[in-house]
Amino acid sequence: QVQAVESGGGLVQAGGSLRLSCVVSGLKFDDHAMGWLRQVPGKEREGVGCVGWNGGGSIFYADSVKGRFTISRDNTKNTLYLQMNSLKPEDTAMYYCAADPGVWCTSGWAGRLDAYGQGTLVTVSS
Repeated sequence: QVQAVESGGGLVQAGGSLRLSCVVSGLKFDDHAMGWLRQVPGKEREGVGCVGWNGGGSIFYADSVKGRFTISRDNTKNTLYLQMNSLKPEDTAMYYCAADPGVWCTSGWAGRLDAYGQGTLVTVSS
C-alpha cells in the first residue's frame, strides 16, 4: 500500500516562501516520476510540477508557478520537495504529492499523477 506524508505547509504572507516535503513508502520511489498537485475547494485539482526519476531530464511546471517554484527529489530518502518562493494569494490550496506510472514526466503529466497522501495546506495572505 502506497503512503505519502506531506509536510511544510502553513500560513505565509504574500511574497514569502515555504518548502514542502513528502515522504513516500510502499512504492519503489526511483521507478517513478513524481509531482505535486494542488486543489482549492470547489475547483478541480491541478498539476503544479513534475520531476523525472533521476531528478533531472524531465521537469515540468504549471505556467502559473514557473520561475517561482522548484521541484526536487532525494531518492536516498524517498522524499519529494517543492520550494515555493514569491508566494501569491492564488497559491492558497491543499498540496498533494503524487506518483506517475512511468519514470519520466511527459506532456499531459498532470493527468497522469496519482496522489496518495492527505495533503498539506498552504495559505498565503495578502
